[in-house]
Amino acid sequence: MIKKILIANRGEIAARVIKTCKKMGIKTVAVYSEADQKAPYVTMADESFHIGPPRVNESYLNVEKILSIAKETGVDAIHPGYGFLSENGSFAKKCEIENITFIGPKSDVIEKMGNKIAARNAMEEANVPIVPGTKEAVDTTEEAIKIANDIGYPIMLKAASGGGGIGMQVVRNDDEIHKAFDGNRKRAQTFFGDGSMFLEKKIENARHIEIQVLADNHGNAVHLFERECSIQRRNQKVIEEAPSTFISESTREKMGAAAIQAVNTLNYTNAGTIEFLVDEEENFYFLEMNTRIQVEHPVTEEITGIDIVEEQIKISSNQVLTIKQDDLSINGHAIEARIYAEDPVTFFPSPGHITTFETPTEDYVRLETGVESNYDVTPFYDPMISKLIVKGENREDTISKLKHTLQRFKIEGIKTNIPMLLKVIESEEFQKGNTTTAFVDEYYLPVVK
Repeated sequence: MIKKILIANRGEIAARVIKTCKKMGIKTVAVYSEADQKAPYVTMADESFHIGPPRVNESYLNVEKILSIAKETGVDAIHPGYGFLSENGSFAKKCEIENITFIGPKSDVIEKMGNKIAARNAMEEANVPIVPGTKEAVDTTEEAIKIANDIGYPIMLKAASGGGGIGMQVVRNDDEIHKAFDGNRKRAQTFFGDGSMFLEKKIENARHIEIQVLADNHGNAVHLFERECSIQRRNQKVIEEAPSTFISESTREKMGAAAIQAVNTLNYTNAGTIEFLVDEEENFYFLEMNTRIQVEHPVTEEITGIDIVEEQIKISSNQVLTIKQDDLSINGHAIEARIYAEDPVTFFPSPGHITTFETPTEDYVRLETGVESNYDVTPFYDPMISKLIVKGENREDTISKLKHTLQRFKIEGIKTNIPMLLKVIESEEFQKGNTTTAFVDEYYLPVVK
């Protein structure tokens, strides 16, 4: 059994992993940049080490420094959280070479699924439905225009590597591709070191629905049902819930079966998420696979009672998965609201000094946070500062509890997106469950701009 873990991450996810490690009696090692030296997670860990300057390439992406601390402290494993090195196959391979357990899938699987073109092709081979699009990287604007006309507009222009909406843009005609292609390719090269681009048909009025999976090293795999993640701004999720309000039980079973088929074909192990786009007729298409824990994993934990981080650690300790598919069921409804330090209208980041951070403490509230009162939010990292998760007996009950909690959430000193979150969940369309990926553009922005 793993006895000591280094968390190669920061903020709320580092704190989240530490909490489960404490529950399991596992010692923890935290790493922090100069900008994060006063972050709450730093003092939560059994040991903490300064890793470098604020910029990520000098700290949280500093592979050699992280491995050096891991060896120095004698850890058995590294938990990468999400973002940063979590889907870096090269880092996972170096962990394997150093005989340090990487809490995640094997490096070759990470490499395959980290490239969206390779992932699409792998899913097609596994007989998982995919969105019509290119099988290889597109090199020039002219080539992109030709392919777009063959597939038919509108088109999603996407970076082959990375995530977070970077390098992604909807294009609806030849002129828009001319304007977008080179700029998105350069952004992808800057952020991910890979400027490869590909094209997919845009599914109009789509839902973004994902399936959580767990698989051990002994051939056992289960899915933990679905999460609805359609409320997005700038192609990045803002509100997630489980279960989905849209799909039927029949579609739920088919999507779960497709996710398990993908896992078995890839010989995938540990926790992962198969993301799908679902059209108005409940046809679903593979979007991407995240070979790590997701930001929104708590809503799945709330409706299933499964601690996904704990299962990750057990699987990485080579334990047999004790969860059986037939034993799993959906209990209640859960919604997660991501709280960002950002302007609620422009979505521009709003770094600064948090003078007050006060949150409700009802038993139906779960808060995962990386900040506190008298804390400085820096411009160096993603502006998400907390996740608010609320569980209720049903969706109506959960929305009511979430609204009540957000109204009493008190963050002063910086701007946050709490006003946006309230407007979204108070809207008639959200309450009806009409939550497509176009929701923010159609129902929120026209009201506030």
